[in-house]
Amino acid sequence: MIQFLIHEKGDSVGVATVDIKAGETAKGLYMDSQEPMEIKILVDIPLGHKMAVTDLKVDEAVIKYGADIGRVVADIKKGGHVHTQNLKTRRW
Repeated sequence: MIQFLIHEKGDSVGVATVDIKAGETAKGLYMDSQEPMEIKILVDIPLGHKMAVTDLKVDEAVIKYGADIGRVVADIKKGGHVHTQNLKTRRW
């Protein structure tokens, strides 16, 4: 079963299609190439939330849909939850 989707190969986040528990090795799929991928999930990821598919450092861009959706404000490890605690818009 696919547990998360990544829209494009260059994206740095995927989106959970089900609730994913910490410690699971989640199965994902790149939508553009249909290439599968797996990630060890570090914390619970709720349905519809983002997880990092690569390590992200402070001030790096978070890429989703091939577009910059904000900047990292706290380092995020691959498999970590990407949300308001570590991602902010570039406007503020």
